[in-house]
Amino acid sequence: MSPPGPHGVKDAYCLLNFGDSITTDHISPAGSIHKDSPAARYLMERGVDRRDFNSYGSRRGNDDVMARGTFANIRIVNKLLGGEVGPKTIHFPTREKLSVFDVAMRCKSEGHDTVILAGAEYGSGSSRDWAAKGPMLLGVKAVMAKSFERIHRSNLVGMGIIPLCFKSGEDAETLGLTGHER
Repeated sequence: MSPPGPHGVKDAYCLLNFGDSITTDHISPAGSIHKDSPAARYLMERGVDRRDFNSYGSRRGNDDVMARGTFANIRIVNKLLGGEVGPKTIHFPTREKLSVFDVAMRCKSEGHDTVILAGAEYGSGSSRDWAAKGPMLLGVKAVMAKSFERIHRSNLVGMGIIPLCFKSGEDAETLGLTGHER
């Protein structure tokens, strides 16, 4: 079996719009699983007691939990929500505010590509392969950033996500990109 060939990104929705210094811990948290998160919902549906959730770090071998934990950092700031703090975003076709995982899954099921806008130093921090695997499982096709941490950029490429850098002196704001474009 051969991997799928290259494909274009067309009419994509912006899943998230970030500022500078989005770390691998923002992308793939290692901390505790919040009781109201998609990962907690998944575990509870499978009979796991809340006291046994443990942490994302302890569940790195479970892709279903880790996909639901992608961008689940409670300190993440999404410009699509006016700078609101928390792991939420907008499902543009319905204008609903939902968890990042739920929006990503809706977009995938509807056949919509998604991209991420970011500032400088996207993917900085400790090297985590899940910081590239998670977005791939969410269906992210490209990340457009001012700059990338070198190892994370390579990990994105390895997962089939296109890391695109703005030209020097440009970023989403200077180009007037808000993430509401399609």
